Amino acid sequence: MARMRAVDAAVLILEKEGSTQAFGLPGAAINPFYSAMRAHGGIKHVLARHVEAASHMAEGYTRAKAGNIGVCIGTSGPAGTDMITGLYSAAADSIPILCITGQAPVAKLHKEDFQAVDISAIAKPVAKWAVTVMEAAQVPGTFQKAFQVMREGRPGPVLIDLPIDVQLTEIDFDIDTYEPLPVSRPAATRAQAEKVLDLLAGAERPLIVAGGGIINADAADLLVEFAELTGIPVVPTLMGWGAIADDHPLSAGMVGLQTSHRYGNATMLASDVVLGIGNRWANRHTGGLDVYRGSRKFIHVDIEPTQIGRVFAPDYAVVSDARAALEVFVEVARERAGSIPDRTVWAAECRERRTTLQRKTHFDAVPIKPQRVYEEMNRAFGPDVRYVSTIGLSQIQAAQMLHVYRPRHWINAGQAGPLGWTVPATLGVATADPESTVVALSGDYDFQFLIEELAVGAQFNIPYIHVVVNNSYLGLIRQAQRNFDMDYCVQLSFENINSPEVAGYGVDHVKVVEGLGCKALRVSEPDGILPALEQAKKLMVEYRVPVVVEVILERVTNVSMGVEIDNVIEFEDLAIAPEDAPTALALLD
Repeated sequence: MARMRAVDAAVLILEKEGSTQAFGLPGAAINPFYSAMRAHGGIKHVLARHVEAASHMAEGYTRAKAGNIGVCIGTSGPAGTDMITGLYSAAADSIPILCITGQAPVAKLHKEDFQAVDISAIAKPVAKWAVTVMEAAQVPGTFQKAFQVMREGRPGPVLIDLPIDVQLTEIDFDIDTYEPLPVSRPAATRAQAEKVLDLLAGAERPLIVAGGGIINADAADLLVEFAELTGIPVVPTLMGWGAIADDHPLSAGMVGLQTSHRYGNATMLASDVVLGIGNRWANRHTGGLDVYRGSRKFIHVDIEPTQIGRVFAPDYAVVSDARAALEVFVEVARERAGSIPDRTVWAAECRERRTTLQRKTHFDAVPIKPQRVYEEMNRAFGPDVRYVSTIGLSQIQAAQMLHVYRPRHWINAGQAGPLGWTVPATLGVATADPESTVVALSGDYDFQFLIEELAVGAQFNIPYIHVVVNNSYLGLIRQAQRNFDMDYCVQLSFENINSPEVAGYGVDHVKVVEGLGCKALRVSEPDGILPALEQAKKLMVEYRVPVVVEVILERVTNVSMGVEIDNVIEFEDLAIAPEDAPTALALLD
């Protein structure tokens, strides 16, 4: 049996488990681990500028492709605490990432040694498992268990903390006979599938809510097949967007208070039985439960038993991995093909709502209204584009107006929604899929949080397009402050003494982006948006760096939202004729 340092065993296990891409920052307490990566050569590494950013890069990498597990590496002390937001974001959205930290020697952990902090205790509330390894011989088993924990049941992140002396201690280890631990997932039974099909058969206006669990389970193909077999329209959640193509005849739009469509909410309100698969009944989706639930019946399928009934008690529930559930649902539906109720009229009604309940996007005003940006993005980017975004009015309005056609082509921090997430997460996505056109979307404040990570894209030639909609405001917070009759501490505007050309909008993003080694374009008139996006595509290919397209918006726009799905407030004109929303997908028969 081979004799090696514990860190050598850890790196070999990462390679054997299929995690061959890491993001991080070296430091004294984690240098042994880096020396093992250098020696073995099977793990690629991207050097981040901030450890929180490295954790979000790992998230983006995982989210981009089924089976990926991104790895984030940092030294002791503040590197681990910087990872906490990434762990929280990953845990909230059921995303497996592996965070590895260095640590002071075991004998110094209780002596307030330099940068010694009990990071496993700090991380436990936001990780599926967090552990400090105290014995070198436990390192292989700890990494083996980590991959099982990340993959089993509801996926999630793990943190492994490695004291420096543990890393350096030699152990006996045989990678040739190493095998990953088996992973079990709950699966729906035949009887449960028949019960679900019976409940749907008794409905006049059934609806499927497709959550992020379908994306995580790589089950979009089965979802679409099940919808087509039963004729039931599908509402994706924000995390499930792309599970069914937006232009599919059974795509019924999104439901909710913010990231929703008028026609999606109307369809939910018209439904009588709702089957939710891999979803959380999140509050931005449901709004007030009295309105959302109404008199309709609910069926809930989720991989996590304690998720059932957490928000409200369903009429029937199945604890199952989404793919396992849909496999047996499809099997039963095929067998019942001759007796499944005809949903043609109901599906046509859902499509009709889409033709009549659109929001206006075609505005010619200067300063630019944000709706026009998404209209031009629809023109510029085809069905293969991968969008990445986090929180803010930009994300909300993008979900109302952009189009997504494939799973994992809308990549979004859902429950946590940390500002600054977009730049590093997009770098992770583009690293995972370098051949795709990857387009990030940020408001100016989200963009500024971790803007230094653009230098990573320049250094490692990670090209993507970043659309920054700049109103020089904390727009979502400003809109929320209307309820308090104030506009307080949310303005980002100031007269930039070095850049009078930004006309009081404050930060000169073009100069900052160029100073970080990337390319940038600024647009101030609506007819300039599409040419800038087309030029950005060319610049991205030519220079192989991130290309930022900054669009200067009107300072104040109130975006459609409300507190109930039957009372979403529309602040702007609605689409009356096709030319009001020329890139909308109105699904006609």
